[in-house]
Amino acid sequence: MADLWMQFLLTLDATLRVATPLILCAMAGLFSERSGIIDISLEVKMLMAAFAAGTLAALTGSAIAGLAGAILVSVMFSLIHGFACITHKGNQVISGLAINILASGLTVTLGIAIFAKGGQTPMLSREARFSSIELPFAEAAGAIPVIGPIYKEIISGHNILVWCALIAVWITSFIIFKTAFGLRLRAVGEKPEAVDTAGISVSGLRYRAVIIAGILCGIAGAYLSVAHGAGFGREMTAGKGYIALAALIFGNWRPVPALAACLMFGFLDAVAARLQGVEVPVIGQIPTDLILVLPYVLTVILLAGFIGKATPPHAIGRPYVKER
Repeated sequence: MADLWMQFLLTLDATLRVATPLILCAMAGLFSERSGIIDISLEVKMLMAAFAAGTLAALTGSAIAGLAGAILVSVMFSLIHGFACITHKGNQVISGLAINILASGLTVTLGIAIFAKGGQTPMLSREARFSSIELPFAEAAGAIPVIGPIYKEIISGHNILVWCALIAVWITSFIIFKTAFGLRLRAVGEKPEAVDTAGISVSGLRYRAVIIAGILCGIAGAYLSVAHGAGFGREMTAGKGYIALAALIFGNWRPVPALAACLMFGFLDAVAARLQGVEVPVIGQIPTDLILVLPYVLTVILLAGFIGKATPPHAIGRPYVKER
């Protein structure tokens, strides 16, 4: 029984680690889509940020430099998307797809040009990564029944970017629902004409939203290569941006329900990793490919009919053309 409890705690610990980039990307998508801008480029902004973070951390030996570079690159791609969709009123889905195609090949090309390692960066040293933070008395608390292992295994031992992701949910919720900026942001995603009539720049609000989205995607990418991992690998995001977008829809464009969806997907991913090679009675060993595809299958099933009607912002995907 004790072993089963410990395995469950370790799975929850892995859930939090796996869900961190999903949470950050979901919050990024929330800002962008609440303003009326469809953002399917979350995946590739995270990928470019992971590459920038891994590259700068490898060249400078500094995780902070990697994080700064990741945010800068991600914001740059957000502004490209904003320039196409906000300034030039382009199709938001096509713009996102174009950026996805461009950046996906760009990481490999630049990686080969800089490091000549098949599109990967060198393995990072411990000093070039964000290390885990052990909270006070974690080891001693582990001997306390029930509560101690929870504190030691789940609460303690995470790096600072995991805590940033959890804090980002609270900050996002506060900004969106408790501030004047959040009210205007929600209004521009629902009725941009009313915002414009009030003398507030629709384009300005939407640009600020995509910049915030870029910052959050940058942190998510940096987490993958200089915190959770030890360098950049080809296509290392592995669809996490799209899963985050699904979680955002699952949460009906609200921060806390989106967080719950991200944790659910993270839990499925963690369980899938732990079930690999495990013998199940009658069935035998579950095929690895089947385990890995489970989170994505569940995403389709849930979005197809188990979450009710998701109501997106009314003006999402529609460029605003000012009446003259």
